[in-house]
Amino acid sequence: MSELSDIEMSTRMSIDAANKDYRQLNSEIRSLIANGIAEIDVHEVNGHRYIGAGLRGDIILRLYGTAGNDLAAFMDGPLIEVHGNSQDGAGNTMNAGRIIVNGSAGDVLGYAMRGGDIYVRDDVGYRVGIHMKSYIDKNPVITIGGTAKDFLGEYMAGGTIILLNLENRPIGRFIGTGMYGGNIYIRGELDLEKVSP
Repeated sequence: MSELSDIEMSTRMSIDAANKDYRQLNSEIRSLIANGIAEIDVHEVNGHRYIGAGLRGDIILRLYGTAGNDLAAFMDGPLIEVHGNSQDGAGNTMNAGRIIVNGSAGDVLGYAMRGGDIYVRDDVGYRVGIHMKSYIDKNPVITIGGTAKDFLGEYMAGGTIILLNLENRPIGRFIGTGMYGGNIYIRGELDLEKVSP
């Protein structure tokens, strides 16, 4: 083996989340990171909450299954890739980093996020990007491959939401309600009755 692969092997570990509650799982993740593990694969994720909450630095988490509420809340730097879906509140008040969801995400995705990027391959729920803001040199971006439900970009103060709606399905109502900053880009034609005045 090369020296590089020895280093890579020593900084990457796997966790089986089956039969663990969210507190046990998050404690185990933090313990591995404290011991110098920079990449963690977590298998059998089944609604475990707060994964990646408050994490900082160059860390990669790969989650296999459905991530629970408040994935990556207050995160500042890591990359989290979900091979499955994400429940509500992913990226809550996120400061920096990247979330990739290879499936759908729930409601209030990116709530008050002020930095970083969120990519969702499929659909998202209600109130995505609510209170999203830019902060000094930070400009958060949410990119959605599918469609969104009502109140996309509600009270948005900064940042960018890109809704690709690749399958041209109906988009929710009240887009940009109370919005006073930032940008929302929507692919295709949009019924202006869905946009808040």
